[in-house]
Amino acid sequence: MIKKVFPVLALCVFSSTLGIGIVSPLLPLYLRDMGATSIWLGIIVASYFISNSVAVPIAGRLSDRRGRKLFLVIGLLAYAIISVGYVWAGTVSHLALVRLIQGIAGAVTIPIAMAYLGDLSPEGEEGRWQGYADAAFFSGFGFGPLLGGVVTENFGMTTAFLSMSSLNLLAAMVALVFLPESTRRQTSKEFHLSFKEMSASSMVKGLFSFRVAQALGRGGITAFLPIFASMIGLSTSLIGILLTINILSMTLFTPLGGLLADRFNRRNLIILGNILFTILLAAIPLTTSFWLLLGVLLIHGLSATVSSPAAGALTVEEGRKFGMGSTISILFLAQSLGMALGPIISGGVADLLNIDSVFYLGAVLGIIGTALFIWFTRGYS
Repeated sequence: MIKKVFPVLALCVFSSTLGIGIVSPLLPLYLRDMGATSIWLGIIVASYFISNSVAVPIAGRLSDRRGRKLFLVIGLLAYAIISVGYVWAGTVSHLALVRLIQGIAGAVTIPIAMAYLGDLSPEGEEGRWQGYADAAFFSGFGFGPLLGGVVTENFGMTTAFLSMSSLNLLAAMVALVFLPESTRRQTSKEFHLSFKEMSASSMVKGLFSFRVAQALGRGGITAFLPIFASMIGLSTSLIGILLTINILSMTLFTPLGGLLADRFNRRNLIILGNILFTILLAAIPLTTSFWLLLGVLLIHGLSATVSSPAAGALTVEEGRKFGMGSTISILFLAQSLGMALGPIISGGVADLLNIDSVFYLGAVLGIIGTALFIWFTRGYS
């Protein structure tokens, strides 16, 4: 069953993340050209994740009771429609509104698709299938900046935004026609108790803390890496290439990371991967050219392949206890909270200090996240 369904889920995840990836190199530069300050840039980038944080736990719990397919199709359709709003937005406030609505649509796409995959993952193979799913997830983020940068330089931003809308519309149609309903649903009793029991799980608390701290740093980097790259003289196409290679290095190696997660201690893999991830964050401000920044981002992407599938596999294990949609949505909530607050905090730091401080802040937050994960999961073997 999982082998037949996975290509459809992979397309859904890829289309959604591709849309986000298309916007990532464009939005910060576009807002800068509009005269927005760093703090406003952080607020606009964070708008998506603010609304996503509110919507994702609700969507996850409801999908446990009513099935995944309906929510996934609705989310993809909504994503396609609201993407057209980028074309019409002429002010900072309009862009904020578009991002807020798109965050709600995102809450019922990627997390629901990942919950569907978790329902079908065989025991002992959680890492393998999470590795495959991460490959689809990261490939969208990887190709998105490249597509966005090249299309914008040759055809303008309007074409890039319409491309994002079309891809999500295609994914919605494919899911509607070819995706069967997930067979795993919670009973009313499980639905009622899932969040209460989850709060007592040391692994859920560890993963939640780890993801919040890491996303706080990553959120700032998402907003300010394009600006840092432009400050050292890189064009939008080169910025797109940098972001693409960074993410595609994850795409190529996360399946291998998934196999490692099924053979070795998953907790240790998360700790090792995040230590490497943090060190490389601090190295970004030391780069002064395209090739140096490319090298750092390439290795930075590879480090994430060690921890990401392992974290996904542990999440699926917890999901079998508390409801797959509920558990995955709570951990996506952690990520959204970090991505919402990260750009705002980083924007304030950049205005007070400089762009380099954003990356050092991300490294410090990565250390904090790793320490919290180690503490909460100290009894896990």
